[in-house]
Amino acid sequence: MHACIPCYHFVGVGLQRSKLRSLLPIVISSSSPSSSPSSSSSSSSSSFSTPSSTINRLLPIPSPRAPRVAQATRGSFKNMAVKAASPNGKPHVLMMALLMPYLRDSLESKFNLLPLWEQSNKDEYLASVADCVRAVVTSTNSVVDAKLLEKLPKVEIVSSFSVGTDKVDVAYCKERGIAVTNTPDVLTDDCADLAIALLLTTMRQICSADRYVRKGCWPKQGDYPLSYKMSGKDLGIVGLGRIGKAVAKRAEAFGCKIKYYARSDKKDVPYEYYGSVLELAKNSDMLVVCCAFTKETAKIIDKRVLDALGPEGFLVNISRGGVVDEPELVKALLECRLGGAGLDVYENEPHVPQELWNMDNVVLLPHVASGTLDTRRAMADLVSGNLEAHFSGKPLFTPVT
Repeated sequence: MHACIPCYHFVGVGLQRSKLRSLLPIVISSSSPSSSPSSSSSSSSSSFSTPSSTINRLLPIPSPRAPRVAQATRGSFKNMAVKAASPNGKPHVLMMALLMPYLRDSLESKFNLLPLWEQSNKDEYLASVADCVRAVVTSTNSVVDAKLLEKLPKVEIVSSFSVGTDKVDVAYCKERGIAVTNTPDVLTDDCADLAIALLLTTMRQICSADRYVRKGCWPKQGDYPLSYKMSGKDLGIVGLGRIGKAVAKRAEAFGCKIKYYARSDKKDVPYEYYGSVLELAKNSDMLVVCCAFTKETAKIIDKRVLDALGPEGFLVNISRGGVVDEPELVKALLECRLGGAGLDVYENEPHVPQELWNMDNVVLLPHVASGTLDTRRAMADLVSGNLEAHFSGKPLFTPVT
């Protein structure tokens, strides 16, 4: 039976003030406009009030939803016109996809929010708002590329509700002087927690054993088959950034021997470095993928790497689906050349290869590594805070450089 998401999942409350203080020191201490590209907008947005130096006024708990600007009946734009200079003086922000209500409420209380996802004819809608959109809010579900941004000549900033920026054409944004922000750090713990959870769940076949009990198999078929131990094993981490280091720290508590692959040897960690993913896989019992998705890391987990892990090796991916050669992964699992896999991301989300659905040694999650109320609210505060900082001439909290 499919479990419904409880309604409290969508109820937004304010970010804990202790966490907020750790995110905003640069804005609290700043008293002069930034010299970054974001500061150039301050003169053209004089009617947008500068946030107070106090935390409570800088990122207030969102007020009740404000009336939307430039929202037409779905599919009807022929008589719609949006003025670049809005009556309330608030900048127009284009929201690419439906995101959590907490973020939407926060943005609507501070900006004129334009909901692109609600429009049946998106091209016609974009044309109607092109001269007023100054910011774009996006996530992993939407693509913000040169083709889109060319239709929006007034855009100054793209604020992503995600740590990854693979869906944003960052190079093009730099060419145009468009600032780009993301939401790092605040989701590190959740992602690292989930990586360890996937290792344990996959290796111990917890999901499969749970189904075994619920289906009444235990009394009829006897004890559940043996699984694999995680503690004390060799763990290879692909990408030792914030999340990779957090995974390593947690795995140390299980007595795991940590090894890693990264673009360079990191002198500030005590772990063994490997210059290639293949060599790392050959010397690991488990492989956790935490690297960013780039041209260099596309399908970096290929057939050779999977074969190097072997029939008693396990793969966990909390990065992006494109980092793994998905067809080869499916083949390796079907042919029992790989011990198992714990996956939170896929090459063509939300579509998951059906061959994986009924495998007891595979755990499938719907891209929820950062999917806790606490973290998503913190991410939403960063998205909103970056926009406020930009339009107030303040330094951005988390610029993508």
